[in-house]
Amino acid sequence: MSLTPDLVALCHREEADPGPDPTLAKLDDEDFRRLAQKLESECDPGGLWVFAYGSLIWKPEFEAIDNMRATAFGWHRAFSLSIKRWRGSTEQPGLMMALERGGRCEGVIYRLPDDDRVQQIERMLRREVTYHEGVRSVRWLPVRTAAGTLKALGFWVGVTGERRALPGESPEVVASILARACGHVGSCAEYLYNTVSHLEDVGIRDRNLWRLQHLVAREIHSIHGLDQPSLG
Repeated sequence: MSLTPDLVALCHREEADPGPDPTLAKLDDEDFRRLAQKLESECDPGGLWVFAYGSLIWKPEFEAIDNMRATAFGWHRAFSLSIKRWRGSTEQPGLMMALERGGRCEGVIYRLPDDDRVQQIERMLRREVTYHEGVRSVRWLPVRTAAGTLKALGFWVGVTGERRALPGESPEVVASILARACGHVGSCAEYLYNTVSHLEDVGIRDRNLWRLQHLVAREIHSIHGLDQPSLG
């Protein structure tokens, strides 16, 4: 990888947590409970599976009793979620990954324990979704595995509304944003590095992300006046 921990470290800076976005409607405890109950009622009898394509692979924050490679057809990874906190700021908005229509996405599905499903789903919802505007991006996906087709819960699938960045942005523009954006939980470069390296660990190489990490590395070199690496 051209994007290294040393380069990622250059992107870090201390940023204050700006708190919730006052322009969006925040989910309350009852909202989370109702949505978790609804999703639990839609689970397959064979188990509750979650489809991980980004940070859930390297920071799941849930216990899993099984996992396997899986492919979601008709979707692909894209940095299409605009953020002004977490890994971005008002002054330098960042981008996070979501699933956009078209292509295929290789990922990992995790099976959660069969007890306390509502509580487990609610825990994931609280991690992934803060506002009512994000609820529509939580959906069930058919995924193909070595064991056949299964239904898995996906987050940030088909993002719509104001948080969706302009579609079709060039890799160079995306790389420029990822090399500069940082928020109170870390930088976008760190997010990209963790995602690409952990996908590699499970035997998945997303060619678009692989090219993007090269471009981000080159952008960081340019920002800091370092010698440019080869795209290889």
